[in-house]
Amino acid sequence: MAGYKTPGVYIQEVTRLPPSIPALDTAIPAFIGYTEKAEQQGTSLLLVATTVTSLLAYEALFGGAPAQRITLWLAAPTQVVDATVDQPFYLYDSVRLFFANGGSQCVIVSAGDYSGEVVATQLAAGLNALETAPLPTLIVMPEASCCEEAHTLEAVALAQCARQQNRFALFDLRFTNTPADFAAEASRFKQQVGDQHLKYGAAYGPWLLTNLARNTDFNQLVFKRKSDDSVVDAAQLTQDASMLALIADIRTAGLAPVTPESQAQLQLLNQKLYQQYVLAKQWIDAANIALNTLPTTGAVAGAYAAIDQSRGVWKAPANVSLNQVVGPVFNLTQAQQQTYNVDADTGKSINIMRKFSGKGTLIWGARTLAGNDNEWRYVNVRRLLSWVEASISHGLQALVFEPNDANTWLRAQAMIENFLTLLWRQGALQGSKPEHAFFVNIGLGKTMTATDITQGLMLIEIGMAAVRPAEFIMLKLTQQQAV
Repeated sequence: MAGYKTPGVYIQEVTRLPPSIPALDTAIPAFIGYTEKAEQQGTSLLLVATTVTSLLAYEALFGGAPAQRITLWLAAPTQVVDATVDQPFYLYDSVRLFFANGGSQCVIVSAGDYSGEVVATQLAAGLNALETAPLPTLIVMPEASCCEEAHTLEAVALAQCARQQNRFALFDLRFTNTPADFAAEASRFKQQVGDQHLKYGAAYGPWLLTNLARNTDFNQLVFKRKSDDSVVDAAQLTQDASMLALIADIRTAGLAPVTPESQAQLQLLNQKLYQQYVLAKQWIDAANIALNTLPTTGAVAGAYAAIDQSRGVWKAPANVSLNQVVGPVFNLTQAQQQTYNVDADTGKSINIMRKFSGKGTLIWGARTLAGNDNEWRYVNVRRLLSWVEASISHGLQALVFEPNDANTWLRAQAMIENFLTLLWRQGALQGSKPEHAFFVNIGLGKTMTATDITQGLMLIEIGMAAVRPAEFIMLKLTQQQAV
């Protein structure tokens, strides 16, 4: 008790309410992949988890898109039948899709620059660098689908999510352009991903055709015959002297030292070529389609963030229209999706991207890789439980080293019950009453023995009735005779 020596009135404020449990952030993805650079004021950011809150912030630290070479395959003298990106890097465009679809904050881990190829060991190093980062709740590796060599990136990511218990991994399948090839790729992916910790991840496909803005340089184009793989010069594809002269100017401008002025001049020449010549427009449009064919997880991560912000982590991240997406590379029918949504053989689900008339491109699936697990089949259930666990764990740090007695137990129970009651009121938990939605047990004879207390253990048992999505809506109609 304080010593009072001067006559007067003294006031003491007494806190009766327990400390509150903070609601932690839910959808902060960590993008692991290749960047143009990785530097901040002379300090390398290679394999350093770095938070960015906008595309401009990303470009300041990690640069922009790669100057990728696109091969245009010719079947007739000038007819382009296919276009392929020679060495694709997808991290930058995935981040663009993330911010375009509602994302506001993410973590970047640069595994290397554009000078080499995509290598699984470098992505694995980026994944290891993420282990100690406290902020991310999602893991996204869009370039993992480019690794042709055998690797265990998906299994390692799932294992990290299981250790951290507050993370969830999003995976892409490899690029395919037909339903038959997609079925074969799905089979390969399910075998590669393994059988452990499947509830901590979800897979999406097929890839998306987007409409991201491009400034494609004619110097990036390479022409080849489909029949014999021979390289064709642009001079062999047109007899228009003015067009050939403009192409020569573009090639000369592309050799100039890189300055803002030279890049602006080069862009102006490319725009002129695109606008004035139909043949050149066809070539560049084909190249842009190849560049804009992207993995799904950047847009999906943005949808996760948008739904968490507007509805809550308990809302299934599905039936959501994606921005800056024209559609999937090919559209699967309802019958074709059945085996991906519910796989009785492997038990592993793949969420399908589908295009619907009047609705755009939708995420048409909300299952984890453990698609046949009754407890953990839905993405929102797994993420809600992970978020609640992390939030309660963080909030109870205030009680560490407090006396392990009934007063502390009562404070802990009140903290958790207040937190869960708020979730129930927001619609995260089922039940017409709070006692139907959750329970919190703590105390001697309930969750602890005298030996537990002697060993310094305070054991709490929590149960929740998480809401589950209405995945299958059945309508039963009968015909009634008018009276």
